[in-house]
Amino acid sequence: MDKQYKKLVFPEVIVFKPKKFSDLRGEFFENFNYKKFKKNTGISFDVMQENISLSKKNVIRGLHFQKGKHAQSKLINVIKGSILDIVVDIRKSSKNFGKWLSYKLDDVNNESIYIPEGFAHGFLSMSKSTKISYKVNKPYNKFSECSIIWNDKDLSINWNCTKPLLSSKDKLALTFKKNYEINNLFLH
Repeated sequence: MDKQYKKLVFPEVIVFKPKKFSDLRGEFFENFNYKKFKKNTGISFDVMQENISLSKKNVIRGLHFQKGKHAQSKLINVIKGSILDIVVDIRKSSKNFGKWLSYKLDDVNNESIYIPEGFAHGFLSMSKSTKISYKVNKPYNKFSECSIIWNDKDLSINWNCTKPLLSSKDKLALTFKKNYEINNLFLH
């Protein structure tokens, strides 16, 4: 694997850093290249939709995932600001089931994080104004959308934020256990 690509604690979650070219005019870098990504990871990531999210400081979005045949892989990168990105393994058959990892993404390093199907995703905006892009391999499906509450006691995620700004929907998200018990939503 190219040194620009690295696997995290969950080996299916991959971070990559672009090569930057700088001159007097500024900077240029290739944010995503399908052929290079597939060559370095072995993963075919076909982008079907790209979303842009704008968030104020201390906004938490997530932990979101799509269930069933609408489950999505995501490619997250920060255009402006910085985030604490959170990934939760929700695959029943995984040795990491119910575990989480965090990774800081910002507009200085311009790293991207690839999160495959089978993981819930959320982030904390750490800047006054944060803009992120996330590409997905399947379109959004309203009826397959699921959320795990950000402060789930069983997950014990360290967000480094005690009073986040949340959407109404995220305030009503189910616990990790309720998602499993009520809906049996988790993959594999």
